[in-house]
Amino acid sequence: MFKRAKRKVPGLNTSSTADISFMLLILFLVTTSMEVDEGLERQLPPMEKEKTEVSTMVDARLVLKFQILADNKLQLNDKPMALQTVRQTVESFVASKGKKHIIQIQTDRKASYNTYFSLQNEIVAAYNNLRNKRAEQLYGKQYQLCTVEQQVQIAEELPQRISEVYEVKAISGEEGGTQ
Repeated sequence: MFKRAKRKVPGLNTSSTADISFMLLILFLVTTSMEVDEGLERQLPPMEKEKTEVSTMVDARLVLKFQILADNKLQLNDKPMALQTVRQTVESFVASKGKKHIIQIQTDRKASYNTYFSLQNEIVAAYNNLRNKRAEQLYGKQYQLCTVEQQVQIAEELPQRISEVYEVKAISGEEGGTQ
């Protein structure tokens, strides 16, 4: 009877889709921000295969004890201290005690991270100052400009010996405790 005429379906022009998708990709990369790692740069020693805990006695005169209280106040050996004096205190302590010194940090759980990181930054800055002074004495240049071998030698003379104390409270009815 009646035949319908076959219609041709028009094709889509896809020649510019690659250009558009590339432009969107560039726009996305430009407008978004990439997160930068923040935190402390520390390299932990490798984990030992055998877990052997050796209890050693430490002379109390070789320990510099910092405490951060819940209200973000700083104490040195149970006496109030300003954050601005930490660097000089650590420098003189490490210089006088040598390799056997220990810097102990005890932080209350309610203290802010800003106070903790500020204390850590001051301690690391003190070590950096001491290492720079030692590099100037030995090699006549800053620590960062020394060769790897020279940096290792200075780091062995002035090791970062920082100990952190965590309170462990046992929960009734459970083994161990929580931090």
